[in-house]
Amino acid sequence: MTQASEPQDTMAAVLSEKAGGPETLALRRVPIPEPAPGQVRIRVRAVGINYPDLLIIDDRYQYRPERPFSPGAEVSGIVEAVGEAVSWPCVGDRVMAMLGWGGMAEYVCVDAARCSPIPDSMPYDDAAAFLMAYCTAYHALRDRSTLRQGETLLVLGAGGGVGLAAVELGKALGAKVVAAASTEEKLGIARSLGADETVLYPRGELGREGQKRLAGLFKAACGPDGASVVYDAVGGEYAEPAMRSIGWQGRYLVVGFAAGVPSLPLNLPLLKGCDVRGVFWGAAMERDPQRHHESVAELTDLYVRRKIKPSVQRRFCLEEAGLALNALAAREVSGKIVLSM
Repeated sequence: MTQASEPQDTMAAVLSEKAGGPETLALRRVPIPEPAPGQVRIRVRAVGINYPDLLIIDDRYQYRPERPFSPGAEVSGIVEAVGEAVSWPCVGDRVMAMLGWGGMAEYVCVDAARCSPIPDSMPYDDAAAFLMAYCTAYHALRDRSTLRQGETLLVLGAGGGVGLAAVELGKALGAKVVAAASTEEKLGIARSLGADETVLYPRGELGREGQKRLAGLFKAACGPDGASVVYDAVGGEYAEPAMRSIGWQGRYLVVGFAAGVPSLPLNLPLLKGCDVRGVFWGAAMERDPQRHHESVAELTDLYVRRKIKPSVQRRFCLEEAGLALNALAAREVSGKIVLSM
């Protein structure tokens, strides 16, 4: 990334000034923002790196902010200033917050309602890697699929942040968890987090024969009754084999498209009497903020009781944001990537 000079009363921020990949990002000096009414300013300590960061800088996400903007959807840090009409959080509070974008900067301003308290036992890196992965998985498994104890959960993309969160939460909710990923290293991490069965699937083009073989692997791992719930953060050619492994009246959760948007034959939901359910946690948080805060409280309680913990695998500094996003794009990192200030 290119760098700029450092005048006083400004901060460093990673900016997307034109659409493209991580190589298009630039490190700039910009004015430190002031909180508007209802907002707080956070001195950022860590930023979680997520797949939507890649999409948003390339104009392939649901939202397209006006440029220049900083990517980075989730941050942790210390409240440094508060705007009018804010009763909580207060100056000095440790918080984690969901922004959508804007997080790859030394300071951010965000609506107070988007902040959540950080437990005393949680370091900033864990807090920055917490909300998007666990809230997405929890919304999917609790609110969208009502996963029940004793059911079988098949997790695609079990090596990524949202996938590993689903593995942990599936076990916490009492399910049998089948984790599927593209490397043995990723599957090893999933097993360490409680996965009961694992499936190694190939990367790259599967073709019809490859899809049939993968469907057989999924069916064998899930057992004769099939998967009660499929958690699919991958899509692409992996979606149809997963759908073929689902059980009667199962729930297929559409979480993301790391391998592309799939085309599913609609005769499969008919034959299996199953549901296909979209998972858009960001919109759910906006529409039902009370449920969001309840979920965060339930999740932080699980963290404090050591039932869940973000699997932060690599850390970069702010100046290395492009490298961090490249590592994510190459799917070379299991778990979460964090920018530590």
